[in-house]
Amino acid sequence: MNDIVLFCIALIPVLWLIVSLGILKIPGHKACPIALVITIVLSLLVWKMPVADSLTAALEGGAMAIWPIMLIIVAAVFTYNLVTHTGGMETIKKMMTTVSTDQRILVLIIAWGFGGFLEAIAGFGTAVAIPASILAALGFNPVFAAIICLIANTTPTAFGAIGLPVSTLAQVTGLNVNDLSFTIAIQLFIMIVVVPFVLVMFTGKGIKGLKGVFWITLFSGISFALPQIFVAKFLGAELPAIVGSVLCMAVTIFIAKVFYKDTAAKDQEKIDLKTAVMAWLPFILVFVIIILCSSLFPAINGALSQVKTSVQIYTGPHGKPFTFLWLATPGTLIIFATYLAGLIQGVKFGVISKILGNTVKQMLKSAITIISIVALAKVMGYSGMIGIIATILVLLTGSYYPLISPFIGAMGTFVTGSDTSANVLFGGLQVEAAKAIGISPYWLAAANTAGATAGKMISPQSIAVATAATGIIGSEGKILQTTLKVCLAYVVVIGLVVYFGAPLIEGLLSTFG
Repeated sequence: MNDIVLFCIALIPVLWLIVSLGILKIPGHKACPIALVITIVLSLLVWKMPVADSLTAALEGGAMAIWPIMLIIVAAVFTYNLVTHTGGMETIKKMMTTVSTDQRILVLIIAWGFGGFLEAIAGFGTAVAIPASILAALGFNPVFAAIICLIANTTPTAFGAIGLPVSTLAQVTGLNVNDLSFTIAIQLFIMIVVVPFVLVMFTGKGIKGLKGVFWITLFSGISFALPQIFVAKFLGAELPAIVGSVLCMAVTIFIAKVFYKDTAAKDQEKIDLKTAVMAWLPFILVFVIIILCSSLFPAINGALSQVKTSVQIYTGPHGKPFTFLWLATPGTLIIFATYLAGLIQGVKFGVISKILGNTVKQMLKSAITIISIVALAKVMGYSGMIGIIATILVLLTGSYYPLISPFIGAMGTFVTGSDTSANVLFGGLQVEAAKAIGISPYWLAAANTAGATAGKMISPQSIAVATAATGIIGSEGKILQTTLKVCLAYVVVIGLVVYFGAPLIEGLLSTFG
């Protein structure tokens, strides 16, 4: 069987996901297990993989999906759910909305800064649903609010849900997470600066919308982008978007209060310091505990890393023991921080546990989807399917492959609705392609993530969340028409950055390594 035929066969699971999720609208928790079964059958019949190897490859993927991926997802949403339960989210909303009455500034604070923070700390729809509902409540057209929040919820998704897409990509590709995080932050720098301008121009109906707010828009982007690069390099994947979004909100609010006093909301309700701190407490403790347990504090990090279990799951060639880190993983630390915050806030232990239990139930369908996707990717990787897809794509595009690399990531997010799933699905392919054309695997792995952030705004799942949050179910087509144009422009820009920036990354990594 020649390579072209194998290439076409290897694409069958991916094509099934595109058709089932994108066209037939089959829910992910139903479509993805079918895709996994298709992949296993192909690995057995076409790639002649031993039954034990195929099944244990899927089992290893399932193990990775549960620990640490699903653990982090549950932990992040658990924190958000606790903040909502205590009323802290209402306090945070009030703090955001009393700064200005200028719609352009409100979009920067709520859709961009606060939305970026929600994506960083929780992800999975919260960063679109909450800011969109706030904007609609403030008098924004609901369709417009949905579009604005979908466009805003792009670059922050790279390090969303406590860095889950990047840490997962590092795991599935075997790349160093700090170098990978640094590379992604560099690659996204231009778009992080550009997106706030796009939001303001949409709000102000054209380039004229920048009049009077150019500098606050510029600093809103730079204050997100620059800190993210430094945090990514020295702390890894968990904190870049959290630090970036918090500093972005702080800088934008400071500039609005100092230079745009005349736009401040009248008769605003005063929120005292204690109330504000208590509202933000779970997020503050998550931030502090993750830093204390990071590589910045090797004594703590080293001690926690010793609590682990290594198991040989995959039985085939090149199989390595799979290690479960029980304590030195963001999910465990986030759950601990959230319990601690809840107890300090006066919530009973049993009530916090019930919130955690409800969160687990809430995430069950997502768990089925993610377990299936990660298991599928492992089978495709071990069997050689990913390798043959990469080989043929490189053969067809040659040295121009970096131009299309982000499009592949965008397609992954469009299909699965998740940057994490897109990285699991195509991360290995990008690394194989990078090796074949002789450029840094970090650069093309990063390109997958950068492209995936673009695909988020056109994902049917994201659009469904936006329409539900703003009460405009049925407007999906109208929203997609707008976001699709922005997405295409976004991916083209990223493609050019990846193509022309490839020669520079080796020097950057060696200089700052």
